[in-house]
Amino acid sequence: MWSPTEEEKYGVVICSFRGAVPQGLVLELGETVQILEKCEGWYRGVSIKKPNVKGIFPANYIHLKKAIVSNRGQYETIIPLEDSVVTEVTATLQEWAVLWKQLYVKHKVDLFYKLRHVMNELIDLRRQLLSGHLTQDQVREVKRHLTVRLDWGNEHLGLDLVPRKDFEVVDSDQISVSDLYKMHLSSRHSVQQSTSQVDTIRQRHGEACRMPVPHHFFLSLKSFTYNTIGEDTDVFFSLYDVREGKQISERFMVRLNKNGGPRNPEKIDRMCALFTDLSSKDMKRDLYIVAHVIRIGRMLLNDSKKGPPHLHYRRPYGCAVLSIMDVLQSISEIKEEKDFVLKVYTCNNENEWCQIHENIIRKSSTKYTAPSSNYGLIISLQLLRGDMEQIRRENPLIFNRGVSVTRKLGFPDVIMPEMKIVGCDIRNDLYLTLEKGDFERGGKSVQKNIEVTMYVLYADGEILKDCISLGSGEPSRSAYHSFVLYHNNSPRWGEIIKLPIPIDRFRGSHLRFEFRHCSTKDKGEKKLFGFAFTPLMRDDGTTLSDDIHELYVYKCDENSTFNNHALYLGLPCCKEDYNGCPNIPSSLIFQRSTKETFSVSTQLSSTKLTQNVDLLALLKWKAYPDRVMDILGRLRHVSGEEIVKFLQDILDTLFVVLDDNTEKYGLLVFQSLVFIINLLRDSKYFHFRPVMDTYIQKHFAGALAYKELIRCLKWYMDRSAELVRQDHIQEAMRALEYLFKFIVQSRILYSRATCGMEEEQFRSSIQELFQSIRFVLSLDSRSSETLIFTQAALLNSFPAIFDELLQMFTVQEVAEFVRGTLGSMPSTVHIGQSMDVVKLQSIARTVDSRLFSFSESRRILLPVVLHHIHLHLRQQKELLICSGILSSIFSIIKTSSLEGDVVEEVEMMVESLLDVLLQTLLTIMSKSQSQEAGEYVSCLLSLLRQMSDTHFQHLLDNFQSKDELKEFLLKIFCVFRNLMKMGVFPRDWMVMRLLTSNIIVTTVQYLSSALHKNFTETDFDFKVWNSYFSLAVLFINQPSLQLENATPAKRKKILDKYGDMRVMMAYELFSMWQNLGEHKIHFIPGMIGPFLGVTLVPQPEVRNIMIPIFHDMMDWEQRKNGNFKQVEAELIDKLDSLVSEGKGDENYRELFSLLLLEKIEQETWRETGISFVTSVTRLMERLLDYRDCMKGDETENKKIGCTVNLMNFYKSEINKEEMYIRYIHKLCDMHLQAENYTEAAFTLLLYCELLQWEDRPLREFLHYPSQSEWQRKEGLCRKIIHYFNKGKSWEFGIPLCRELAIQYESLYDYQSLSWIRKMEATYYDNIMEQQRLEPEFFRVGFYGRKFPFFLRNKEYVCRGHDYERLEAFQQRMLSEFPQAIAMQHPNHPDDSILQCDAQYLQIYAVTPIPDNIDVLQMDRVPDRIKSFYRVNNIRKFRYDRPFHKGPKDKENEFKSLWIERTTLTLTHSLPGISRWFEVERRELVEVSPLENAIQVVENKNQELRTLISQYQHKQMHGNINLLSMCLNGVIDAAVNGGIARYQEAFFDKDYITKHPGDAEKITQLKELMQEQVHVLGVGLAVHEKFVHPEMRPLHKKLIDQFQMMRSSLYHELPGLDKLSPACSGNSTPRSNVLVSHGPMSPESIKLVHRHSPLNLLGSVRHSSSSLSSHTSSETGNLVILTDSSVGETAEDMYHMQASPSTSSLSSTHSAPSQMINSAPSSARGSPSLPDKYRHSREMMMLLPAHRDRPSSAMYPAAIMENGQPPNFQRAFIQQMIGPCKPCSDPNLSVADKAMPAAPSSWSLDSGTREALPFLSAHAGSILAPPVPPRSLSHGHYSLHFDAFHHQLSDAPPALPARTLRKSPLHPIPASPTSPQSGLDGSNSTLSGSASSGVSSLSESNFGHSSEPPPRTDTMDSVPSQAWNTDEDLETPYLPVRYSLSEPDVLESLKSQPCRSHSAPSGVIPQDTMDPPALPPKPYHSRLPNMENEEGMIIEDDDKHRPLHRKVSQPVSGGKEEQARVAWEHGIGEQ
Repeated sequence: MWSPTEEEKYGVVICSFRGAVPQGLVLELGETVQILEKCEGWYRGVSIKKPNVKGIFPANYIHLKKAIVSNRGQYETIIPLEDSVVTEVTATLQEWAVLWKQLYVKHKVDLFYKLRHVMNELIDLRRQLLSGHLTQDQVREVKRHLTVRLDWGNEHLGLDLVPRKDFEVVDSDQISVSDLYKMHLSSRHSVQQSTSQVDTIRQRHGEACRMPVPHHFFLSLKSFTYNTIGEDTDVFFSLYDVREGKQISERFMVRLNKNGGPRNPEKIDRMCALFTDLSSKDMKRDLYIVAHVIRIGRMLLNDSKKGPPHLHYRRPYGCAVLSIMDVLQSISEIKEEKDFVLKVYTCNNENEWCQIHENIIRKSSTKYTAPSSNYGLIISLQLLRGDMEQIRRENPLIFNRGVSVTRKLGFPDVIMPEMKIVGCDIRNDLYLTLEKGDFERGGKSVQKNIEVTMYVLYADGEILKDCISLGSGEPSRSAYHSFVLYHNNSPRWGEIIKLPIPIDRFRGSHLRFEFRHCSTKDKGEKKLFGFAFTPLMRDDGTTLSDDIHELYVYKCDENSTFNNHALYLGLPCCKEDYNGCPNIPSSLIFQRSTKETFSVSTQLSSTKLTQNVDLLALLKWKAYPDRVMDILGRLRHVSGEEIVKFLQDILDTLFVVLDDNTEKYGLLVFQSLVFIINLLRDSKYFHFRPVMDTYIQKHFAGALAYKELIRCLKWYMDRSAELVRQDHIQEAMRALEYLFKFIVQSRILYSRATCGMEEEQFRSSIQELFQSIRFVLSLDSRSSETLIFTQAALLNSFPAIFDELLQMFTVQEVAEFVRGTLGSMPSTVHIGQSMDVVKLQSIARTVDSRLFSFSESRRILLPVVLHHIHLHLRQQKELLICSGILSSIFSIIKTSSLEGDVVEEVEMMVESLLDVLLQTLLTIMSKSQSQEAGEYVSCLLSLLRQMSDTHFQHLLDNFQSKDELKEFLLKIFCVFRNLMKMGVFPRDWMVMRLLTSNIIVTTVQYLSSALHKNFTETDFDFKVWNSYFSLAVLFINQPSLQLENATPAKRKKILDKYGDMRVMMAYELFSMWQNLGEHKIHFIPGMIGPFLGVTLVPQPEVRNIMIPIFHDMMDWEQRKNGNFKQVEAELIDKLDSLVSEGKGDENYRELFSLLLLEKIEQETWRETGISFVTSVTRLMERLLDYRDCMKGDETENKKIGCTVNLMNFYKSEINKEEMYIRYIHKLCDMHLQAENYTEAAFTLLLYCELLQWEDRPLREFLHYPSQSEWQRKEGLCRKIIHYFNKGKSWEFGIPLCRELAIQYESLYDYQSLSWIRKMEATYYDNIMEQQRLEPEFFRVGFYGRKFPFFLRNKEYVCRGHDYERLEAFQQRMLSEFPQAIAMQHPNHPDDSILQCDAQYLQIYAVTPIPDNIDVLQMDRVPDRIKSFYRVNNIRKFRYDRPFHKGPKDKENEFKSLWIERTTLTLTHSLPGISRWFEVERRELVEVSPLENAIQVVENKNQELRTLISQYQHKQMHGNINLLSMCLNGVIDAAVNGGIARYQEAFFDKDYITKHPGDAEKITQLKELMQEQVHVLGVGLAVHEKFVHPEMRPLHKKLIDQFQMMRSSLYHELPGLDKLSPACSGNSTPRSNVLVSHGPMSPESIKLVHRHSPLNLLGSVRHSSSSLSSHTSSETGNLVILTDSSVGETAEDMYHMQASPSTSSLSSTHSAPSQMINSAPSSARGSPSLPDKYRHSREMMMLLPAHRDRPSSAMYPAAIMENGQPPNFQRAFIQQMIGPCKPCSDPNLSVADKAMPAAPSSWSLDSGTREALPFLSAHAGSILAPPVPPRSLSHGHYSLHFDAFHHQLSDAPPALPARTLRKSPLHPIPASPTSPQSGLDGSNSTLSGSASSGVSSLSESNFGHSSEPPPRTDTMDSVPSQAWNTDEDLETPYLPVRYSLSEPDVLESLKSQPCRSHSAPSGVIPQDTMDPPALPPKPYHSRLPNMENEEGMIIEDDDKHRPLHRKVSQPVSGGKEEQARVAWEHGIGEQ
């Protein structure tokens, strides 16, 4: 059976329990449990952590602890019976454990390890505390360490500060708020101290005069390693003050043997000393540790002949010093010893031995010799602080080592009374210094070696034993032998000896000094030749004075006897002595040597003996009865040390004198007493006050003294009004406390002796004395400064006498005395600041006195105290002192309230203080004086807390009028509001903040009824109500009350103590709102925002109470206005800002909707209400999404997407224009942050379009000032133009420039007009001159249900960042969606993927399809302009996928290779307000193999025409290599089967029969082939003129191969042999060539050796290939890598060796980065791949390319069949040696694009193998390093010749052509398969579809115009030398005539100013349309009318423009020029 437990109530889990039994309670190790019941080894109870869950657990898993049980039964509570500090440590460690792990996760590693260390220390200290083996002092110390560490950890973890008293947590209910505030302050202070210097906190509790902390040096000699002496040594350590030039401490002596170890083996590791009692002043002195080394041995160290070996002398050896200033910092920081090495220097001249340490310190290096090595004395030092008692307690180890206490010479700064009274430290030391001697030579040829021997002898001639100490650390001895200075008759010793003579042997003792000469001859005896002596005490009883004494030297010899010391004691010992006894018989045995002297100096440190004659005279006053007046007068001149030593004797003497003759000596005794009392106020003697107290209590016997003392005191006070000098009066005032002690004790003695006689006289005399005190205080001191000091002295001392008076009078009587005295002070505050302070300090000490703790006295004193405080607070004077007084009062009242009734006192304080306190607080808060604010807030809270219902009732009833009440309510509400807003208490003062909140909510409950009663009906006052509501709202929103953020333990603690105060205030607020009635309308819409803030507090009860108020507001507004527009507008506005601040959640949204819809159901206006609530709920959804996106680590894309979503909602759904505009600016800011300047401009344009050019005034909004609409729109336009400029989208900015220009022009603002026109002009210049990178576009599909709603199962097209290629973009997307899986194929996903709970990303590059085709087809528009329209204002994009239809022909795959072309249409054009938009529509078309072939051949023709044209018009300078390579590539490929494959495929009779509909297209292909032959002919003609002689063999080979090519085509195309002027004399003009310009196919290969001449051929990028060349620095010979897989084995594809027969695929196996290539699309992903290779295609799809285009990743190169390339490749790769066409392929890396174009080759089995080595051989050795790629001049030299004439009507609709070269600005994106920008699905060429085998034929434009109009020749990038206009077109070479009958055409060609144009356009009728003067407005769908502008200016021919580098240029323009010159120079030399 389960039975309730009796004793077992509380325990700790000692083993985790998993709760694997029915109703088992899961318990973790260390948890605490409350036990309710027990049953057979099991307990039932709860865990303290989870008090709501009950369960069972094994009894043996629990360690029981004692606890107190209260309220036994179902709701019993337990309080553990353990030390509260232990409980706190346990709870804190459990809280820290969770946070500690989080530190690691957040990478705060430093704090993590520090905290771990502190936690371990806490566990260890807790263990010590629990052990119970500590003494009380140790327990206190352990608790101190624990609390320091707890506070440190809480501070660093951001936890709450714990207020403590005596290491224990205080209970806020038991103390006043003022005390709690002070405890928080002191805890904060101790935390800060512990943080800065852990463990050095010493809590001092209000010491009146803090004792200075003495310092001590612990010195330990580790070793003396300077072993060259070879004799025993004595080392003396002392402290030396350099400035004063004297030793300040005794000496510490160490005796060492000749090996450097201690002479006494027991001293090993115990050679240590403690230099004690150094004051703070000493620590600032320039102190040194000085070590003198004295050796004991022969006279001369290195001369064994000098003296016999058995005689040892003390001889000076060396000295070492260490500056304490230098090491103080380092030894102060650590708590252990630190080692130092002291070099020992030897003295050069023994005569200067006494100064050696000074010479070393002064660095007089000539006077000493440095040691040969760095070794010497190794010592360790440690600095200790505190009195000796504390040092012994804290460092027992030091004292266990037998440390020698080495005192200061003289007394320390603070003399402790125990030296005198207790007797434990009686000191009687005489320090004697052997100064110097002057002795005669005595007839010897050399000077003497003098040794002094000293004895201490008693009066009877006995030598006193052990009374001479050479230094601490060694025992005292009976005789002293000085060290010997060699051959020196005037030795200077300077050696200090301590004489610790017993006090009883001091009188009558004397010192005798014997002088001997130490001979160094064989006998080596010491011969006595004289002596001196001195008594220790004078005849008058005074001790030898502290001075130098020159003693007489008396002659004597060894035979002289000193047995009868009386023989010499009668002689004078010194000059003073001689003067005292002039008549000395000359026949004495000892004769004085008049020429010899001997000097010693003495210093007495004695607590028993005095050297002062006046003091002795006072103590023996009866011996001098006639001198008593004089003796009393001279007491002032006796030193304080002497007085405190004989304090008791002096006081006894004074009172005896007083009793002897009161009349005569009374005043003098009084003055002496005052002098002694004031002496004890000095900090040096402060600790003698207890001695005085003891004396008064136990030894004082002056029973009659009180009468005279009262008389004298009154006499002094009464005279204070008359005297000018009041020093003695002020001294008497300062001594008031002890005078009263004497008076009271004297009266007690008298009363005791006489049984209480003369009581009335005593009382009346005290009454009179108090009248005199009041008289002094009431005097007007403004005119007299001395009087001020007298009053101040009196006020300071006055509170100290209360305790004495209480011994004689009742509490009420004393209180009346005090009230009268305090009341006599002037009550105004004008008496001067210093007096104010003194007055208040006196009041403060009165309040702190014992008297004030009695309630009887408080009732008497409080009115006068409060009166003075009230006056000061009114005038805002001395606020800090006043607050201190108030704190003390509240503290006392709080303590008293726990024991008795304080209603009356609180009532007094409320009346006097409440109003003035509020006023003071408002003033302080307005000045932000936080410390004063904190003090006064705590005072106000203390008062409010003490107030009961009665007090509040009285307070409210006492107001005379409603105005007064209103003013009071406004004040108190304002103070409360400021209290919550200003954060008077720091964030971590949780205890203080919660108590404050509790007091506020209680007070508000009292005041709200008064507010309702007085200000609701007719007297409604909006101001007071508004103040009340604001306060309530602020209160509920306080951070400290948001319990959801607190830990569970903290939340439980708060709820247990205070409940949820938010709910209390919410109920109060709701009931007050209901009380308002019809006045509610005054608070609409003003209170909507604040109330909304309250409802967003995450507390369900608060929400339930407050949300219905909105219904109320809607209802009242509906009644008044017929709608609730104001509520609606305000709610939406405020909701936005509050949610963005992080408030609100999904639950709130549901509750808001639920509660309001429920209320609205009953209303007549329900429809509009429901609509409004629904709309707000939907808004909340979006706002919450937006917030989550913003606050998370979400990426820029998600944030922008979310913002756009919300912005559109505001615009379209709830039509909140202001919010819409706000989000426009938020979106703009996001774009700016991400540096999307173009998008930022488009976003801002949305706002601009809402404004009109009108003068309507606009209010201040966001960051806009109040201004007119016109001004705002103008400012916006300028900003947008600026952003377009930063985003290099000048074409978008130009229409805005025009719009502004029109406005300026209409206002005649010509200055602004000029500026904007210049801006517009600059933008045109920028378009033509500045580089722009073409962005790349990527299509992204988001599939799967795990994506956010606005992305789920949608596809988007994104505008990439500059330089961002596919793999980088893919990586970025995957990092944005780390859970997503990248799909490896481009096919549309099926339903299984769309509906799965995952995230799939499908990404590939797409090609933009421009809308503005017209401008792209214009022949004369520069490519820089066209490149913009190719990639801007784009809504359509495409990508191509090759596939085989029907059976695949193994002989010729081109027959069945089709292209699937997908076109995507977006919701908005790119660029726009976002970098990506959703796909709205997708279309699929298929391109046939024949159409593909047509596009490929056409493209190559165009490329050739352009290149030839550039060479003809000298746009390509000097270097013909590019043309050579291009021609070689086409001709060689054609000869070896390139075009032949097309012939086989499409000119075959079978094909023609099967496809009759293709006849026209076949004809077109034939014509294009013929055209290619013709163009090649022209090219060869140009090549012949420009080719270098060295390259002639190559040219000849080209012509031979060209003949072969023609003949191979001859059978299919008769008449070909007549076409080429290079090969035949005649040619017939072609009459009908169809030129159809689709996007080009960029097949090419990479070339690669940086020093090879072939690379030079690629130095100009004039074509637009997706494949870019790379130069290899790793391969030395020429390597050509093909794009197709031409490997010998299939494995080659994976290994990618840098060889001619391998392919590089986008994979991790790719070749070195210098050898990049891309597979032609035909070879990629063809469905006809052999099955065994199909998996590799699947794997490679959509993988980010390593260095290749992703398109090759999508469609890998065709795999070898049987080790050979597939047929179509074998056939067509030959034609591919041609210049690469650097179309901006999005899949190329920046590196790819930055490389020069290079010739390409599809095969090495053809003539290329001959051509390349030939090139390498001939050019490689002679050519200079390659010329860097150059930008081409803009403009296009159109080739016009008969053979190409045709009618426009004959051509199919022209397609805009792609640029022939890489644009230097924006990379043009491409489809996954084709990097081309296809402009029309039907006619564009796939990158490497059927065309792959044919070369990357370029497109060109052969338009016709008989008279072309003049045109501007603009330049894109000018080569190093300026190009010429038409006047300079003469060239050294004649233009090639393509037929004999075309001179006119060529003449017209020559005469027109041609532009170097890198991008030939579509066929355009040149006489009817020119390029538009300005680009169309980019954000309007329609294009502006383009007019034919005739009068365009031709650019000045000699104006040079700087060369603008293209992205593809690897070197700067200057280097290009150098390289070109170098190359030409090289040719010249050859």
